[in-house]
Amino acid sequence: MTYLGLHALQHRGQESAGMAVGDGNGINVYRHMGLVSDVFTEEHLRALKGYLAIGHVRYSTTGSSRLVNVQPFSVRSRQGAIALAHNGNLTNTRALTEEFLGRGRLFHSSSDSELLLHLVAAQETLNLEDALQVLFDKAEGAYSVVAMTPKGIAAVRDPKGYRPLVIGKLDDAWVFASETTSLDLIGATYEREVEPGEIVVVDYNGFRSHRFPQSPRLARCVFEFIYFARPDSIVFGKPVYEVRKRLGRQLAIESPVQDADIVIPVPDSGVAAAIGYAQQMGVPFDMGLIRSHYVGRTFIEPEQRIRNFGVKLKLNPLPYYLKDKVVVVVDDSLVRGTTSKKIIQMLRARGPKAIHLRVSSPPVTESCHYGIDTPRREELIASRMDEEGIASFVGADSVRYLSVRGLIEAVGGDGTQYCTSCFGNGSGHGITDA
Repeated sequence: MTYLGLHALQHRGQESAGMAVGDGNGINVYRHMGLVSDVFTEEHLRALKGYLAIGHVRYSTTGSSRLVNVQPFSVRSRQGAIALAHNGNLTNTRALTEEFLGRGRLFHSSSDSELLLHLVAAQETLNLEDALQVLFDKAEGAYSVVAMTPKGIAAVRDPKGYRPLVIGKLDDAWVFASETTSLDLIGATYEREVEPGEIVVVDYNGFRSHRFPQSPRLARCVFEFIYFARPDSIVFGKPVYEVRKRLGRQLAIESPVQDADIVIPVPDSGVAAAIGYAQQMGVPFDMGLIRSHYVGRTFIEPEQRIRNFGVKLKLNPLPYYLKDKVVVVVDDSLVRGTTSKKIIQMLRARGPKAIHLRVSSPPVTESCHYGIDTPRREELIASRMDEEGIASFVGADSVRYLSVRGLIEAVGGDGTQYCTSCFGNGSGHGITDA
């Protein structure tokens, strides 16, 4: 079941995968670099015997891409064997590392997730749920965590609720996952989120919850809706596909192209927003770019002489839908601008009358410190250019972004409950200005 659940989360990390399994007496861990289907063979799964498990797919933000950084991490402590997996990014990694090094502690990895395990294992208590409370006192930043002993599992979410974490039920078993897609695949029912500032424990004594004070301002990552989560997930209590369509509709209200003949998405993450844009404008939607779903994770180009080869390997335009048309291209985000430039060049070669790029997120102007691996600020095109400059760079007739307020309106709810700091709106919390 954990193996299948990780398959449904493969989009959240393709670098490595791991699993820890408890049998009541000990914990057996297997971790390796690669996709879930590459890491776990039938032989590996047969060797992982037990009745409870946690798994992880890695997308590196803190720590390099090496086997020592693959999760779950495990250790023996006062509480016995503990394994831990973490989604998010700590912002006080350096201070915690120096504190532990000053006590003579050793680190095997360069991942901030190992720090969380050290924090828990260092507690005097023999009770896992009591030990986990230290995270609320010591860990700063984003952490959705599952921790396991041989006899129980606990799930923890930071007080601001940056990253998602949900609870499901499968017959008499409890399931925790970053997204509801994992629950769907194994046939579990979605119960609710792990609340910000909550510890949920499942063991021989059943299911129990310990709630601690939430932050007065939550900071749910709004980029989960824009790009990161799968469209068939429910994130922060909202269906991602519907939110993305609303983003597209709001984008059409703010930045219409009145003479548009066709709206096309950059697949796959731009599809729902493009549908919403087309519906709002009353303009035909079509798949003007066809994506290959059989592109490997790594590809070595024989020479640089084949221009745009990497993008062409993934996307190919449909010329008969584009020639002599005013085309609106909808993408979910625009980060460096280099991929968009190559896509626009490919589309231009098919003879459209005009190409207008519409982006269903605000301009990304700041690096993320909470678990999305955005580039350094100087690499972010929107931190250096306005919309006209970006249009010139990518080769589009125009480029327009969704506003921050339009984003929050489309997502729904209180804007102060979402983190929009990558759009230059404060540090780790919601909108502060227009």
